Amino acid sequence: MEPIIQLTREPLNRDALVAAISHPSVGGIVIFEGVVRDNARGKQVRYLEYDVYEEMAQQQIAAIIEEARKRWPIDRVAIAHRFGRLEIGEASVIIAVATPHRGEAFEACRYLIDTLKSTVPIWKKEVATNGEEWVEG
Repeated sequence: MEPIIQLTREPLNRDALVAAISHPSVGGIVIFEGVVRDNARGKQVRYLEYDVYEEMAQQQIAAIIEEARKRWPIDRVAIAHRFGRLEIGEASVIIAVATPHRGEAFEACRYLIDTLKSTVPIWKKEVATNGEEWVEG
């Protein structure tokens, strides 16, 4: 199955992503969901704004998935990331990985989120009660 990669301003749909990667042949599905929290580094966060270089982000996410597939037997994978303004409690990123066994799914999912956060051109601005600033992801 081709990987699912979504970059969108619309709310993310975890159930749809899980349904898209579910299959009788997989034994483990691991989901990571990053949500907007109301605090960061001692500040009260009001909301976040994400910006993305879409074309490059799509390519880099595809490359990350390709590398993960070399390391683990990933049957199916979906990565969705929001951009624009996100309110407290909204999902900013969802990664769903399906593999034959649970251990592989956990390892692959951790690799995917960690690598995405450190390499993909998606930027986050925290808007707090005492100002705003662009921060690492």
